[in-house]
Amino acid sequence: MREIFPGARDLAEADLEALYAYPAPGKWLAVNFVSSADGAVTVEGRSASLSTPADRVIYRLGNDLADVVLVGAGTALLEGFQGMRPDEHSADRRRRHGLAPIAPVAVVTSGRSLRPDAPVITNALVPTIVISHAGTDPDLRAAWTAAGADVLVAGTDAVDLRSAVATLVSRGLTRIDCEGGPRLFASLLAAGAVDELRLTISPFLVAGLASRAAFGDTIDLARLRLASVLEDDGTLMMRYLLR
Repeated sequence: MREIFPGARDLAEADLEALYAYPAPGKWLAVNFVSSADGAVTVEGRSASLSTPADRVIYRLGNDLADVVLVGAGTALLEGFQGMRPDEHSADRRRRHGLAPIAPVAVVTSGRSLRPDAPVITNALVPTIVISHAGTDPDLRAAWTAAGADVLVAGTDAVDLRSAVATLVSRGLTRIDCEGGPRLFASLLAAGAVDELRLTISPFLVAGLASRAAFGDTIDLARLRLASVLEDDGTLMMRYLLR
């Protein structure tokens, strides 16, 4: 893998870890997306077909170096999330960076889209954090808890993402790896919670009616600062910082 901005150099694994490490101390929320060259973030509803070997390296770094993985309920179900399962390499990386052995998944839901028996809750090795709001059916919240989830209530009639992120940070989960989907990304932008966008452009064209990376809430035009660009076999991996 080669860096082409801001410098030009071949990168070893240690260089990649330094580049993609979350700044410390304090909260840092990075959003990860892979996109086709024409802007699609899914093929038949999923992102897997767009991923390349280089993208998977970056995706894994996001997981391995995070305190918590944040995801929307729809994306968790479509992508088959079952919680983090570090292999020996990832476990060693987390040890070297002083992180907990396994990062929990935090799932954002209004309540309707997340069943208590969803694999992201029942198959997780550490309790999944379910982020919802006070208007969610109390019986459903109780069922999430009974299934093993750690239920976090943020907001009255809708999820208050600013409050939810602040609660995660208060628990020491300051390095936040968000893996979508597009509606959650847009809502996090509207809440002013995003610090970094990690965007992979894969060398594919999709056309059709696929979604883009952020969809839903309207925001004022957000200016980004390009922090780095990597290239590997036609795949571009960019890091943008929000001003």
